[in-house]
Amino acid sequence: MEGLTLGERIALVRRRRKLTQRTLAAQIGCQQSDIHRLEAGLVTDPHASRVVALAKALQVSTDWLLGLKAGMDEMA
Repeated sequence: MEGLTLGERIALVRRRRKLTQRTLAAQIGCQQSDIHRLEAGLVTDPHASRVVALAKALQVSTDWLLGLKAGMDEMA
């Protein structure tokens, strides 16, 4: 899974968790369009609080989500 972008990692785990963009957005307190923009690579530098919220909701580490760790390193 190396070489994946932040958006690709979000989409990959979201689908594995069987979450829709709308459901994930509701879990972290944003709009579905925000998740779409992240997954599509239209947002290249998301706020740290958004990355933390995504990592918690998707049950992965922030390091993996940002591509700093090779293994998925699931939290649960």
